[in-house]
Amino acid sequence: MTRSVRIHAFGGADVLRIEDIKTGEPGAGEVRLRIHAIGLNRTELTLRSGRVPVSLPSSIGFEAAGVIEALGPGVSGFAVGDRVALVPAYGAWQYALYGEVSLAPARSMVAIPDDVSFREAAATWAAYGTAWSGLAAIGKLAAGQTVLINAASSSVGLAAIQIANRRHARPIALTRTSAKADALLGLGAAAVIATSEQDVVAEVKRLTDGKGANLVFDPVGGSQFAHLAQATANGGTLILYGAFATDPTVVPSSEIFRRDLTIRGLALPNLMRDDAQLAALKRFIGDGVADGTLRPTIARTFAFNQIADAHRFIEAGEQVGKIVVTV
Repeated sequence: MTRSVRIHAFGGADVLRIEDIKTGEPGAGEVRLRIHAIGLNRTELTLRSGRVPVSLPSSIGFEAAGVIEALGPGVSGFAVGDRVALVPAYGAWQYALYGEVSLAPARSMVAIPDDVSFREAAATWAAYGTAWSGLAAIGKLAAGQTVLINAASSSVGLAAIQIANRRHARPIALTRTSAKADALLGLGAAAVIATSEQDVVAEVKRLTDGKGANLVFDPVGGSQFAHLAQATANGGTLILYGAFATDPTVVPSSEIFRRDLTIRGLALPNLMRDDAQLAALKRFIGDGVADGTLRPTIARTFAFNQIADAHRFIEAGEQVGKIVVTV
């Protein structure tokens, strides 16, 4: 038996229950993973709250790093004892990654370099994978272009700042208040706009000589999304990869066609179903980790039995960087 988090009802952090479960043998294309660190994402909060329709009771987990205990049929290129992390190419309910041991898909695995800890590895692939997917795979961000990064102090936001800089583009960080401005500038943002204190459209136009941003990368949506559209350059692209806001996301149709805007949705597991995209993501992020240009910021680490507290900490929204749980 092994300890694992399951949910039997939707709701707040208190619905996360640590239970004893039995982990079976890995099937074709799977491994059994002894987990050492878990990366937390708002994807799991969305699942826990019931905004994702899944059957209950449900396992939960989107990102983890650990050691391979057993290989299923057809798995090659890895061996028992290898240190690996996971690129989320699956739903947050499909594997019991909030746990001590879990099955995991071999196609999602990446080897952890010797100089990278389990904590760092568990904080890397969901954030950088989402940011790479939005900025590079879909957004085609090029050198000299400007990207607006909303919720910039999140793990994905910080990853997007680093990826923009690696592509020699200009990342402008959006954050609710100016309290995190200095931290964001220190972590590579070219400029910071406090959305509750400043006129976003006017500031973006000032910073871009009136042109607007080439790309917008937003996990929030809601009523403020229309302002981001107004701050986008003619022919620009807006990518929505989350729904932090609960009010409707509305953009006037005239704003879209008059200025030839493209609005795209992004869900990392959907894009990662494509083997070529998955391989490209692994190469780009692996190269960035190796040369030191991509390194996650870990805001705080919790113990496994503090998983509910870790969820509450994310929901408070005060962190800069990733929340990791050690097992």
